[in-house]
Amino acid sequence: MATGAVKKDMEIIDNLVPEIVESHPHIKMTVDTNGLQYLEVENDFATAKIALQGGHVMKFHPKHLQQPVLWLSDHARYVQGRSIRGGVPICWPWFGAHPTDGTLCPHGFARVIPWKVMDVDTIYNGATLIALEMVQTKDAQRQLSYPYVVTLTIIVGRRLKMELATTNKADHPFRIGEGFHTYLAVSDVGNVKITGLQECVYADKLRKYERAVENGFLHFDGEFDRIYMDHTSDCVIHDSGYNRLIRVQKSGSSNTVVWTPWEEKAHGLGDMGDGDEWRKMICVESTNSLENSVIINPHRTHVMTVEYNVESFM
Repeated sequence: MATGAVKKDMEIIDNLVPEIVESHPHIKMTVDTNGLQYLEVENDFATAKIALQGGHVMKFHPKHLQQPVLWLSDHARYVQGRSIRGGVPICWPWFGAHPTDGTLCPHGFARVIPWKVMDVDTIYNGATLIALEMVQTKDAQRQLSYPYVVTLTIIVGRRLKMELATTNKADHPFRIGEGFHTYLAVSDVGNVKITGLQECVYADKLRKYERAVENGFLHFDGEFDRIYMDHTSDCVIHDSGYNRLIRVQKSGSSNTVVWTPWEEKAHGLGDMGDGDEWRKMICVESTNSLENSVIINPHRTHVMTVEYNVESFM
C-alpha cells in the first residue's frame, strides 16, 4: 500500500475513535498492518474483539467457559473492503443477494465499511457497553441514496447482546433486509441439534426456496441452508461434545436462518480454513428477509436485538 494511502487510512481511523475509548479501563484499541482497527474488550465476565470495519464482533469468550461462543476462521481475511469469515457479520440493508442488482455485495455493504465509536461505558452490572454508528461513505451512498442512521449497541458481559437500530430520515417509507449472520462455535456440527424451530414454515435455499414445515429438531449430516419464516422465539443449540447449550434470544426479527456449508462448499471458500475447520461451526442467524423484510415509515426507528447465552447441558 502506498504511503499516502496509509496516511489517509490512519486519518480515517483517528476519526472513528473518540478519546473516551483510550481512558476506558476495559477497552484497548489496536490497528493491524492493513490499517484495520479493532476494539479489544476484557472485563470481569468475558473477552471480546470488535472490528470497526463492519461493526463486526469477531470474538466473544466468557471467562467461565472453556470454549468461545463465536467461531472465527483461521483463514479469515483482514482486508479493507472485505468481510471477515466468522463472528457476527452485520447484514444490511439487504439480506442475501440484492433484490434487483446482482453486481452489488451479497448481504449488503454494512459489513465492509467503517463504523465509528459513539460511546463506551460500564453499565450497572459491570458489563461493557459499546455504541457504534455506521459511516455513510460515498460507496454506501451510491448503493442507498435516501437518508438514514444505523447504530449498533454491543454489550459484553456474561452474555453477548447486540442491538441494531435503523432510523428512516427520509420523507417516505423504505424497506430493508437485515441480519446477524452469526457463526457459533461447536464441538462438531455432527454432535449438535437445534430446537425451537419445530412447526415453522421454512424456505429451503438448496431446493430453490421450496417451502415446507419443520417437523422436529434439527440435526446435520450434509449441507443445510434454510430460512425459517415468521419465527420470533428462542433457538437452542444443544452441543453434547462441549456439554453446553447456546440459547439465541431475539426481538424485532421475524426469520431465523440455519446454515452449514458441509465439506464440498466449505473447501470451495478460500476463507473457511483447511481440513475440517468448517465442522466446528454452525450459523444460526437472526434476520428479516424475503416477505419478512421490514418497512420503516418516515422518521421512525426499527430495532432488532439478539442475545447469546450459554447454559449447562441438561
